[in-house]
Amino acid sequence: MLKVGLTGGIGAGKSEVSRLLVEYGAVLIDADRVAREVVAPGTPGLAAVVEAFGPEILAPDGSLDRPRLGALVFNDPDKLALLNSIVHPLVGARSRALEQAAAEDAVVVHDVPLLTENGLAPLYDVVVVVDVAPETQLDRLVRLRGMTEEDARARMAAQATREERRKIADIVIDNDVPLEQLRRRVREVWEELVRRAHAAAPAARSAEPEATGGASEQTPQE
Repeated sequence: MLKVGLTGGIGAGKSEVSRLLVEYGAVLIDADRVAREVVAPGTPGLAAVVEAFGPEILAPDGSLDRPRLGALVFNDPDKLALLNSIVHPLVGARSRALEQAAAEDAVVVHDVPLLTENGLAPLYDVVVVVDVAPETQLDRLVRLRGMTEEDARARMAAQATREERRKIADIVIDNDVPLEQLRRRVREVWEELVRRAHAAAPAARSAEPEATGGASEQTPQE
């Protein structure tokens, strides 16, 4: 199995790259989607968040009112740390479970928006960064997402810089290009990831201890 960390700045087009990788055969674990799943209605995660912050962070339908919770925690480092202490372990456990369900020679792509900011690069065999110029990010956020220029610049400034992301990259995908050119580049990257995954699978098998008479196999823990 090859563990790939995929990241990029807001507006870089990371979602399109992850979509193409899935089309080519990748197993995708989307950190944002997992974060929503672990606090869905009826989950222990949501119950823990309500216990910590009160029922006022619930929407009328019983789901998490994300804008209200965001307004409550993001200007308060202590409350943000408390929220992260609840949600991050749940996201990690769910992501590991999804990863372990993948085939031995699978390419597992973890779509992690804040990979650079949170220092997560060492968790992955390969880090892929989707890269565009800041001017492209700004144009996409304003023109395609309807943000004001001020809001777009603030969102960009809150993330890692382009240079910081490129510094941790093993592979860079330039998305300042037409879609067909992006598709060809992602295909090249996919073929490289598959080669690495297939090379890693025999090594993993050869490293497994052989079972001896009467002994039970031990599964290595991460």
